[in-house]
Amino acid sequence: MPELPEVETVVRTLEHQIHNQKIENVIVRYPKMIDCSPATFKKKLVGQHFRRFDRRGKYLLFYLDDILLVVHLRMEGKFFIQKKEEPINKHIHVVFQLNGKNELRYQDTRKFGRMELLPLNTDLKTFHELGPEPFEEEFNASYIKNFIKGKSCPVKSLLLDQSFVAGIGNIYADEILFACRIRPGRSVKRLTYKDCENIVFYTRDILIKAIQAGGTTIRSYTSSLGVTGRFQLSCQVHAQKFCGTCGNEIHVKWIGGRSSYYCPKCQEK
Repeated sequence: MPELPEVETVVRTLEHQIHNQKIENVIVRYPKMIDCSPATFKKKLVGQHFRRFDRRGKYLLFYLDDILLVVHLRMEGKFFIQKKEEPINKHIHVVFQLNGKNELRYQDTRKFGRMELLPLNTDLKTFHELGPEPFEEEFNASYIKNFIKGKSCPVKSLLLDQSFVAGIGNIYADEILFACRIRPGRSVKRLTYKDCENIVFYTRDILIKAIQAGGTTIRSYTSSLGVTGRFQLSCQVHAQKFCGTCGNEIHVKWIGGRSSYYCPKCQEK
């Protein structure tokens, strides 16, 4: 699943490609993907322009003239910008016909992605019960200590909890904990204030580096899946066989149904 850096890269790439373009028609081929009827979805979007692009957690935010289009890619959702004459494959479920020669097409083989329309002035602070963004001042060591009071879940589960902090997924959670020298299975009740400071610092450090890698490397936009696979941070432990620091064999532990990679030497108990 695309995480914060990949979603940010997709948003900024689309901003470069379709900024100020007009939606001339909308074709919904899988109605369950949208939050209203296809007729209503089309009526509200036709004639709108893509004015501003943003992100909240893992959600893509498209600010149009007088409505907000929110997209969650989920597992395999991705956008394609293609010529209108190009064939539409069976996995394309929503098509935005733009002024000019191109179409913005949404493809999702599993059909897990979702789109919803909201008022422009929607307060996204508590949108879908998301926690603060990693780069907001609110996300600090004191916030973490207060959030984990009375809790005993593994710290890996904490990082994946979108109500705790928005945008972190399985890959970057492993990398953050490796940088902090914390094992993913450690109970949050054992986190010191210094641990919390490290979590804040390395969360921002790793995500910024990942975003910068996507922003400086990208040439042309094909799909969010391509962005996801091409611009992830070079991992030290996640999906690795050996530690990028000490060379020790990486261990894998299942926590909350997710694979968690760690180095037993660098991340001592």
